[in-house]
Amino acid sequence: MDSAKNLLYLSTVENHKNKLLVLDYSLILLCLTLSFCPCSSDTITIHKPIRDGELLISKSKTFALGFFTPGKSTSRYVGIWYNNLPIQTVVWVANRDAPINDTSGILSINQNGNLELHHNLSTIPIWSTNVSLTQSQRNNTNVIAQLLDIGNLVLRLNDTETAIWESFDHPTDTMLPYQKIGFDRKINQSWVLQSWKTDDDPGKGAFTVKFSTIGKPQLFMYNHDRPWWRGGHWNGAILVGLPHMIGDMAVRNVSWVEDDNYVSLSYNMFNKSVITRIVVQQSGFFQTFMWDSQESQWSRYWSEPTDQCANYGTCGPNSNCDPLNFESFKCTCLLGFEPKFPRDWYESRDGLGGCVRKRGASVCGNGEGFNKVLRVKVPDISGAVAIDGLTLEECEKDCLRNCSCNAYAVADVRNGGSGCLTWHGNLMDIQKLSNQGQDLFLRVEKVELANYNKKSKGVLDKKRLAAILVASIVAIVILLFCVNYMWKKKRKDKMMPQPNQDSSGEENDTQSNTHPNLPFFSFKTIMTATRNCDLENKLGQGGFGSVYKGFLENGQEIAVKRLSRDSGQGKEEFKNEIKLLVKLQHRNLVRLLGCCFEKEERMLVYEYLSNKSLDFFIFDQNQRSSLDWVTRFEIICGIARGVLYLHQDSRLKIIHRDLKASNVLLDAVMNPKISDFGMARIFGEDEIQARTKRVVGTYGYMSPEYAMQGRYSTKSDVFSYGVLLLEIIAGKRNTHCETGRDSPNLIGHVWTLWTEGKALDMVDQALNHYYSSAIVLRCIQIGLLCVQENAINRPSMLDVVFMLCNETPLCPPQKPAFLFNAMVEELNSGFDFTNVNKAAIQSLVVSPKLTSYSENMVIGTSIADLTMESLQQPMPQPITTNYISLTCDKLPVFPVLKPVNSRLEAAAASSAAAQNSVAILPKSWGDLIDEETDTTLEKELAFHLVENSSICLDSQVLNLCPDRSVHTSNLMDMNAEMLVTVPKDTSIVPTHSDAA
Repeated sequence: MDSAKNLLYLSTVENHKNKLLVLDYSLILLCLTLSFCPCSSDTITIHKPIRDGELLISKSKTFALGFFTPGKSTSRYVGIWYNNLPIQTVVWVANRDAPINDTSGILSINQNGNLELHHNLSTIPIWSTNVSLTQSQRNNTNVIAQLLDIGNLVLRLNDTETAIWESFDHPTDTMLPYQKIGFDRKINQSWVLQSWKTDDDPGKGAFTVKFSTIGKPQLFMYNHDRPWWRGGHWNGAILVGLPHMIGDMAVRNVSWVEDDNYVSLSYNMFNKSVITRIVVQQSGFFQTFMWDSQESQWSRYWSEPTDQCANYGTCGPNSNCDPLNFESFKCTCLLGFEPKFPRDWYESRDGLGGCVRKRGASVCGNGEGFNKVLRVKVPDISGAVAIDGLTLEECEKDCLRNCSCNAYAVADVRNGGSGCLTWHGNLMDIQKLSNQGQDLFLRVEKVELANYNKKSKGVLDKKRLAAILVASIVAIVILLFCVNYMWKKKRKDKMMPQPNQDSSGEENDTQSNTHPNLPFFSFKTIMTATRNCDLENKLGQGGFGSVYKGFLENGQEIAVKRLSRDSGQGKEEFKNEIKLLVKLQHRNLVRLLGCCFEKEERMLVYEYLSNKSLDFFIFDQNQRSSLDWVTRFEIICGIARGVLYLHQDSRLKIIHRDLKASNVLLDAVMNPKISDFGMARIFGEDEIQARTKRVVGTYGYMSPEYAMQGRYSTKSDVFSYGVLLLEIIAGKRNTHCETGRDSPNLIGHVWTLWTEGKALDMVDQALNHYYSSAIVLRCIQIGLLCVQENAINRPSMLDVVFMLCNETPLCPPQKPAFLFNAMVEELNSGFDFTNVNKAAIQSLVVSPKLTSYSENMVIGTSIADLTMESLQQPMPQPITTNYISLTCDKLPVFPVLKPVNSRLEAAAASSAAAQNSVAILPKSWGDLIDEETDTTLEKELAFHLVENSSICLDSQVLNLCPDRSVHTSNLMDMNAEMLVTVPKDTSIVPTHSDAA
């Protein structure tokens, strides 16, 4: 290639001397290229266009240009995409509003030196660069189009680097490194991002991101022509509506250029190997993605708007929107203002009308002053006045002199602040920010300001008094402790005892690792509160123990979770729940009051919630009628906010892993609170996904990638939330099977109704049609989006909350994770289902590799489409890492292959027994090693589990008789060919005298 390039250069230099020589050298160049370079070129010339099916590849092979068909469309477009990524990601489209309906397209340079797109030899181009060139530039042999390594398609003269036209000046929906957005008034050009219409249509969509040209430049996202989100102006450090830009600057270089006629914002990565892009989505989000090479997928880095407060004008003018104000209304009128429409504001919680000055307020020459509003996104500056060179004090004086000035702030926050911004009308789109917000100085009348300062001073005085009082009490307590140490050692505080002297090292370790302010209750205190865990006080039974109601000595109601002594699996979950709950505080999370860790007793003390758990209502024929649609929708939104807090807003990034109806508790006013964090895991800020060999969870709620591969992420919780959302709407469990219904689970049933346009048929009849059909259909669609089979396609909880609280268009859901899919290809060819009673089968269960005998690993998939003939056929592929379980109304009759070792028998026995199912062990399994002890499990352990789990092994076919007895022979024979689990109350009746 180097020799070819040199040859081309020589031909260009001699162009004016000998055109025949140019032709000869060009022919030689073409021969060399065809002979020695099978790869695609990065250049289009007058003699070398590209046709549909051909590609233009950049020099570093990073980007490709060619014809493509998006999504389910049949139309063809010319676009640029990443060349070496397994997922085709289009970053630019030429003919986005002029598709080609066949494969006859050709992209070439015409006689005027313009790049244009034709099809079917049409004379009128479908798309063209449409630039004006001088006569000398029009020499078409002198113009080329080249795809650069940064993804920019450049039209230029062959003997110069000057660009005549470039795709970076005409962006579509994506902003790449080194690309800019902004405007240039001199040449009347704007660099704007505009979303696709849909995933199948790259035409100009509803959402546009651009800088406003009115007043000081601000970044806006518009929904058609209406402001949707405001990124704000450049304050010297960041755009005021993008506080995370501070963190971005650690990994990328952000360039801002501004003068009277020109504004541009661009970026590039410090680490050039990082692949990143910024996209405006058709759903109304402005998002940054980075390529995760380990997972081979795009990972979202940040997204705007982040919440409802980030939407433009959510609370109207002259108000402050606080997204973290969960206890009351998110909208608050600024000091000296009151709601314009009080009824909408207080009763409907609708803040769009905003606030107005209080009646009779005088803020002109009557001793008024300024109130400091801390850490906010300053108001829309479209009508503000910017003055350079003023200090903050000079800015205050300037604003005070002008009676129309309602507020001021510094224009540039660098070096202590400089410049001045003053607002002379309504203050629109103020948002409380947790960090990187600016201070706004609000004009307030004299009396209002005095009252506010008095209250603030009173609060400060109370805080000082409280601090002095606390310090005095602490000093007295320390003194008393030193003087009476021996006496106090004998007398323990019943409410907060010290760790026992006989506590094990494990107990002390748990106490030392929990929060220092978490109360430790003595065992005696809890026994007194629960009346020795009286059955009358028992609230329910959990996976690792029971929950009891109790009363402390001060009359406070509590709920006590008591870990079962023989629940070895629950100890780690118990410690994990303490460590997590003590650090989490949210109105939709259950509150931990304390714990007990004495000898073998392990207990958690929670706030008592009088309405029990969600499953008590929605799965009970009588109780669920008390839940109207408004209450159900509030529960749906509350759960979503709680999970969003775990995933994003808390100090820790938490994956719950066991989100289900029984783990959602309801307080006296039916506010939902998520509980049971024993299975939860903490993620780092940059951690996207993790893998575990210990799969735990609940059948019906576990995502497929978690149950099958042990991979969990925030999308695992999204799947569980989607199942729970559909259950709340339907009033039925996901695992519930109705007679005459095609699908064996709720997800499959809802999907069938959705595809048939009958989604409302799944709504709980107890609602008696007292609901908004549009809202219910939207919730059903959100639920289906959450349970999509591919985790990448599921929305984040941030997206879910946004979709629930807004009316933006939703993407159509793809097939949910319930169908009998490619997993069947891994089944053992030795299985014979000839004698399976199909009518008794509820679901086919496939589980990942068993690594612990106490694990519970199941995931439901539908077998509604299977026929008896297909069940009788051998399966195509041998299996080495999965087992199969058939969950039945009654135990079916069928032969099974021989288990090969006691560890697998014990593992399958324990797992299947928990589900009252029939487990089958493939013959091809080899020995597994216990990873903790590095030894194989002995047969005695298998016997022990078999006896405690009501497991029987038999070489004959078992029949479940009408009297619920099991006829068997050679009970406990380890060489048997059957492993079957039966319900606990089933009696075992041997049919041979030599039965064990």
